[in-house]
Amino acid sequence: MKNHFQLLHKTRNNVLRLTENLSLETLNKIPEGFNNNIAWNLGHLVATQQLLCYGLSGQQILVENDFITKYRKGSKPEGDIDQAQLDFIKNQLIVLVDKTEEDLEKGIFQNFKEYPTSYGIVLNSIEDAIVFNNAHEAMHLGYIIAMKKALGV
Repeated sequence: MKNHFQLLHKTRNNVLRLTENLSLETLNKIPEGFNNNIAWNLGHLVATQQLLCYGLSGQQILVENDFITKYRKGSKPEGDIDQAQLDFIKNQLIVLVDKTEEDLEKGIFQNFKEYPTSYGIVLNSIEDAIVFNNAHEAMHLGYIIAMKKALGV
């Protein structure tokens, strides 16, 4: 699984690099033709990884329930995020990868609940969730690139 975590780190570092010089106004703007914004996509990456790995394993999710509700699949931005919220999300993008890898090594993900994704893949184990999460994150990296182009940045 080591290389799957390396891929996740690389994807998240690419997301952070692509967004590092964007203003809060740009991050919060919903481009024409999209249902959400870059800021929402950043939070969504954190929320989804937590739900897939921790939630489906019956473990305590490492961010607040309100955060999950705000960024889970099917949600939309409910207003602009501020700098403190952005800093929190960016920090979580990095620290939660290491925490998940550490928790996997500890063997805490034992009671995984089977989950059929909207992608048409059924997740049966924490390993499935980690691999699927990487595909999910790559898709949202593509959305962020498309949003930047749509916003002209």
